[in-house]
Amino acid sequence: MADQIPQDPFEMFRRLWGPLGVPVPGMAMPTLDPNEIDKRIQDLKSVEAWLSMNLNMLRAGIQGLEMQKAGLEGISAAMQQAMNMGKPQDKKP
Repeated sequence: MADQIPQDPFEMFRRLWGPLGVPVPGMAMPTLDPNEIDKRIQDLKSVEAWLSMNLNMLRAGIQGLEMQKAGLEGISAAMQQAMNMGKPQDKKP
């Protein structure tokens, strides 16, 4: 198993959007084969699901960092308040 080459995660993108994957006027005719169209639809739905999953993970990461920041700000404010309470107050005559 160690000598197996890992799958290229961008293979699907290259295949879908390669020179013949997306018809470009003058370069290639769009396919008229319904099976090929179904295959492309399924490939695009797979890409959509992959992108959606990554977007959800990104949102969760952002939310986690925002919560971490809020927690640190709360701790910092509490420590600052505790330090101010321990200082003697300046009294002016």
